[in-house]
Amino acid sequence: MEHEEYWRLIEIERRGIADLLDELDEEQLDSPSLCAGWRIRDVAAHLAYVTDPPSPLRMAAAALRVGGSFHRLNHGSAVELADRLGSGLADHLRRQAGSRRLPAVTNHRNTLFDVLVHGQDIAIPLDIPRTMPVDAARAGADQVWSIGFPFSARKRMRGLRFTAEDTDWTVGEGAEVRGPVQALLMALTGRTVCLDQLSGPGAPAVADRLTGAHSALP
Repeated sequence: MEHEEYWRLIEIERRGIADLLDELDEEQLDSPSLCAGWRIRDVAAHLAYVTDPPSPLRMAAAALRVGGSFHRLNHGSAVELADRLGSGLADHLRRQAGSRRLPAVTNHRNTLFDVLVHGQDIAIPLDIPRTMPVDAARAGADQVWSIGFPFSARKRMRGLRFTAEDTDWTVGEGAEVRGPVQALLMALTGRTVCLDQLSGPGAPAVADRLTGAHSALP
């Protein structure tokens, strides 16, 4: 997928999530997302935060304040922005949807799977159907498989081969795990909610390896 296509899809997903947020009341926004300890509004604020990140110096200073913990920094930044924006969160995300700014620690490939997966982290607990574009999900799954931190998908899923049923995509070696590429991406990022969509001789092993795991915000 070309560079411009990544950014086109990222903008579409951001706008779609902003539209979703417009339909939620305060109780729904404060309800738990798929990410343990994160409210729906916190996950949305994380996506908004990425569109206008602080300078590397400010980010380093903030990291020092939380003892160098990436996840504590991520969570704290999201909660602060969510509380500050309040009812303006959806409008802020919509205004910034076309932003191509990036935190120093990431890139456009990571940003695509970030917005795809977090869209599900918001929608699934609220029983709101949300489908990833297949090409985007495939690109996201490729990227998650190729990187280490924070998911370590290739290491965690060693001995398994993942095959998408709705597009030409496969990675890994070993017992086969089949399913829609959207469900495979969710599993590779540590989410257990789509395990019932997976099949094949390797599917039970995926469930075993993810049991007790929860998603981590990249």
